Amino acid sequence: MPAKEKEQADKAIAVNRQAFRDYDILERMEAGLVLTGTEIKSVRAGQVNLREAYARGHNGELWLYNANIALWPGGNRYNHDPLRPRKLLLHKGQLRDLLLQVNSKGLTIVALRLYLRRHRAKVELGLARGRKKYDKRDIIAREDAERRMQRGIRTYE
Repeated sequence: MPAKEKEQADKAIAVNRQAFRDYDILERMEAGLVLTGTEIKSVRAGQVNLREAYARGHNGELWLYNANIALWPGGNRYNHDPLRPRKLLLHKGQLRDLLLQVNSKGLTIVALRLYLRRHRAKVELGLARGRKKYDKRDIIAREDAERRMQRGIRTYE
């Protein structure tokens, strides 16, 4: 695949920036997403919000909750529920390992970003550990100090 096509293929439709602030991301993985016709049209139009999206196992399957995919204007009675749980597609071994880690270590699976790859919707999931309020403050202060140092370095170059 040429570089230009690959660059366009993985363009992020939605990014969950809040997850990077509220969680320490330990591991990332890609999962397919089962969507209906009006949902994929809304995804391609960029009408997706992953702000509070998370995944949870149920009956040996992984489901995505709280991912808001807006209603499609031309969908009339065939439209979907914007907040319905959506099934995630993973290999059986990946799913087993992921659910084992979540259950044993008290971790969470959060949706980090949604993108299209070869005309299929994909979700990047993160195995995450929640941060405490003081951890968030420390990280914000550290990033701010790094930003100030970079600005100082750039002015003297």
